[in-house]
Amino acid sequence: MMKIDKRERIIRVILNYPKGSLSAYKIAKEAECSRSWVIDFLHKLEKMKLVKKISNISESNRKIEGICVIDAIGIFKYWLKIRPSIEFAEYHLQKDPLTIIKNSKLSYALTTYQADNLIQRYLFPTRTDIYILKDELDVWHKILLSHGLVGPGNTRIIIADPHLIKNAIKRKGYYIVSKSQLICDLLMEGGVALDAANLLIRKWYSEFIR
Repeated sequence: MMKIDKRERIIRVILNYPKGSLSAYKIAKEAECSRSWVIDFLHKLEKMKLVKKISNISESNRKIEGICVIDAIGIFKYWLKIRPSIEFAEYHLQKDPLTIIKNSKLSYALTTYQADNLIQRYLFPTRTDIYILKDELDVWHKILLSHGLVGPGNTRIIIADPHLIKNAIKRKGYYIVSKSQLICDLLMEGGVALDAANLLIRKWYSEFIR
């Protein structure tokens, strides 16, 4: 069974709502974690001066205490520090990987090169990386094997926390990871992907950079 790191879920949610629109209760609900666990972790991030509490007015005109990002780059650095190495399976597909993925009718979320290409067209999609659900691994293997070979090539599949798949966003007909997850994956990829990640950080988190 896949080990789920609650910290990653919480970080994803915070970075996807950086302006403080979510209270600790809402973050716990979005991250599907216990409120007490979230409050403890948020307190740690506050002590690290990565987030702060701010007062907001909710839709029902009630005053709420939101969690606002104050150091986006610091949060990404912390995320990379706690994140385990990625385990994946590789395939070389003879047809366009995106067409195969779209026709699969299975749950997925594109990341790294293909996701960046759909968002900002900075990276050439030399490789297709997709997050999938563990329960659908065998089905994915059969589909990909019917269109290619197993081994280093143009496609990688990665078992995902279901929370990551659930919060995928749709771009140009394809599902991709959330903006915070994409940046984290690009930073982890390194090389030219670092430039793409930094462009997205400046685009999405410019007001949260120290």
